[in-house]
Amino acid sequence: MSKRAIVVGAGIAGIATSIRLAKQGFSVEVFEASMHPGGKMSSFVDAGYRFDGGPSLFTLPQLVDELFTLCNEDPKAHFNYQQLDTICHYFYEDGTRFQAHKSWSDFSASLEGIATESERLALKKQLNKAAFRYNTTAPLFIEQSLHKIKNYVNFKTLKGLFYAPKLNLFQSMHRENSTVVGNKYLVQYLNRFATYNGSDPYRAPALLNMIPHLEQQLGSYYPQGGMVSIPQSLYQLALRQGVVFHFNHNVQEIIAPKKRAEGIRVLNKTEQQTRTVHADVVISNADVYATYNRLLAGHKAPQRILKQERSSSALVFYWGIAAEFPELHLHNILFSNDYGREFKALFAGGAPDEDPTIYINITAKCDAGDAPPGCENWFVMINVPSHVGQDWLAITAAARKHILAKLQRVLGRNIEPLIACETILDPVMIEERTSSHGGSLYGTASNNVFSAFLRHKNFSSDIKGLYFCGGSVHPGGGIPLCLNSAKIVAQLVSEE
Repeated sequence: MSKRAIVVGAGIAGIATSIRLAKQGFSVEVFEASMHPGGKMSSFVDAGYRFDGGPSLFTLPQLVDELFTLCNEDPKAHFNYQQLDTICHYFYEDGTRFQAHKSWSDFSASLEGIATESERLALKKQLNKAAFRYNTTAPLFIEQSLHKIKNYVNFKTLKGLFYAPKLNLFQSMHRENSTVVGNKYLVQYLNRFATYNGSDPYRAPALLNMIPHLEQQLGSYYPQGGMVSIPQSLYQLALRQGVVFHFNHNVQEIIAPKKRAEGIRVLNKTEQQTRTVHADVVISNADVYATYNRLLAGHKAPQRILKQERSSSALVFYWGIAAEFPELHLHNILFSNDYGREFKALFAGGAPDEDPTIYINITAKCDAGDAPPGCENWFVMINVPSHVGQDWLAITAAARKHILAKLQRVLGRNIEPLIACETILDPVMIEERTSSHGGSLYGTASNNVFSAFLRHKNFSSDIKGLYFCGGSVHPGGGIPLCLNSAKIVAQLVSEE
């Protein structure tokens, strides 16, 4: 008789974990409070416009492909994507514009008139350094548990530790970028990558300057059918592996008497019935804060970890735009004038700055069917603080006004009359829908040199048979890191 595993939450990490455990021979059941798989990765249609509800950037597609390969399936038979030649369009208030291209020669050409040849070469040097940092540290910080002694006694880890002095752990991203590159436009471009894990480039360690390597050199991709096709294709793969999913089921407790995980108590919200489900191992894909405070209420919680500074959240306007903008691409950034002030507001002010950096994602640029003819589907997002009791109705109204004014200044067109439909997502809604504490997108922020070591580990030291995956635990938030957390958990379960 096969061992039984329970996964709490059908986010991308939970689905990936279920696939890996099923492949190991476990009988796996996944319990999800919502009506669909994918967690933050969802999709909806409004007035003929299709929107991806959550994450919009796709890198390291091989992490998805390898799950199909693991199950002896051809990834291309179930999941397809295209690499982007143009990664992102950048806009500044003073009229400066450039495009980040996959090809360095094209990228450098786009920067002519903005940066001198020496400044462009400095940027290239910084991107090469990002590659070195990623290749050196990924085996240690991303691809394995940081909390097992044996993982420090291997060649790759020792190599990473040997190069630690070259990783510039004790300088901020901004300080290093300003020193190495200097050009204000390029410094702001490099600083923005701190937002990929919800952090502040003025405090986050320069080690995080490795992040541009993921999209700029390893490549940025667009999945056919939109971002939601990632969890949907993996969900179907999990079903083919025999994983059983229970949607609209609210897990109320992880049962762990005598410090051993034995199962869960779960409410079927449709039938309003509660039952107990037993298992040999339990994996929580829920936010670690919610896991301890709601599902493990009778057990000691790691308060030091739970009280860490939260990552930023998001305020999103999903706008159906009854017009086309040829100057925009799939990914677009409209920078604020004062990045330092924006991040102070983000992490200390409780509300976004009046001049926020705006991100616009338009999947109709790749999938024309995502909007009516002659129209575009705009996912308009700004970074905002996590929810700590603010008046989000007032913040949203003010932010909408500031966003529209900035779009008109930068793009030279009045956007509001073009909005054919509108849906809004704020941190409170994110928290309610995904149990992400405070609506933070990436769990805790990475605003100090020890942040990688302070994230919650992928297993419990106190409760045998209890494991953790997803964006709120090691190695962090974002699709690639969540998929790596699933790999780490599966390895831990296999070993233990």
